[in-house]
Amino acid sequence: DKKKKCFRIKISMDILAKYVQSGDVAGVENSLECKIYDPVWFRKPTNKIGDTVLHIAAREGHRRILQTFGKYGGDFEVANLDGKRPLHEAVLGEHLDCVKFLIHHGAVIDTLKRADWTPLMLACTKSNLDVIKSLVDAEADVTLKNKDGWTPFHIACREGHRDILLYLLDRDNRLWDTVSNNGRTPLHTAALHGKLEATELLVAMGKYNIDSPDSCGSTPFMDAIRGGHVATADWLLSNQNVNLHKTDSMGREAVHLAAQAGAVNSMQYLIGLCPELVNQPTSTGLTNLHCAAKENQVEIIQYLIQLQCDVNIQDHKGHTALHMAAGGQHMNSVEILLQHGAVDTPNLQGTLARDLARTNTLTQLFDKWAS
Repeated sequence: DKKKKCFRIKISMDILAKYVQSGDVAGVENSLECKIYDPVWFRKPTNKIGDTVLHIAAREGHRRILQTFGKYGGDFEVANLDGKRPLHEAVLGEHLDCVKFLIHHGAVIDTLKRADWTPLMLACTKSNLDVIKSLVDAEADVTLKNKDGWTPFHIACREGHRDILLYLLDRDNRLWDTVSNNGRTPLHTAALHGKLEATELLVAMGKYNIDSPDSCGSTPFMDAIRGGHVATADWLLSNQNVNLHKTDSMGREAVHLAAQAGAVNSMQYLIGLCPELVNQPTSTGLTNLHCAAKENQVEIIQYLIQLQCDVNIQDHKGHTALHMAAGGQHMNSVEILLQHGAVDTPNLQGTLARDLARTNTLTQLFDKWAS
């Protein structure tokens, strides 16, 4: 009979959480039907980030357990310490049946988690169009921005799923025309992450100035180069009349950004197009070698040396690449430069690269090559 089905001892929170985690519907239902649970458990954290049993059920895709909790008064708007509700978790797990269930039972569609990410924004980090449609059909706001000024469309462009981009543009054909807090368009985002299909789609459907800079002066082409996405960069250059020599707010061209980021394939692509870029200076006289040495990009340094770059060229303050490497305490870069003829020349203030060494090991390296 029913009494035999009921547990002889009061169930603990940990046991209930385990039932939920494993999807043990019978265990959950039996514990609740026997009234051996405490209603506060629906709001009680089960871990350090404040997840309740409702969060766990939604994350794992257990719709029947959510349904059971709803029958016993579970609060579908309970938040963990990150501000996530069960709907956020169901969306991240791409559990369409749970998403639909929570929406049907009154979950707030545009509720915010920490950093102001709505469920729709989280859905746009995934590839499940049906989840996105369910949220939008429930009137999720496709134009909301998070704390960084990103819309769901920005996020979808980062992921590059063409069907999702087309769907969102069909809902609002002006979504392409937005910028984040630092001036970045969806086209910047797609290019930086090498999403070629998304880049082509945005250019076709938007009215972009192809060399439009963000707040740092970086263009979509520069972003593609920095990210090492040669196919995307080449499409922009070949089809959209990109200015190869456009500079950012610090006077750097795309080639300098490739050097700084260690994007060897981008560097090879650009120098293949324009060999004179090997020693190309920025507006302050920094060369690719300076940029690479500052960031300890050893592969770039080696590649430039193979191309017989000038290892001793100075910027407008008299700094050589050796100064940059030593200032960053980059042993590998310093040694490669010294091996290939770098001379420790003082800058305009009379400072040697050796003077910038802060460890005995680096100082000894300079001494080794000076002897």
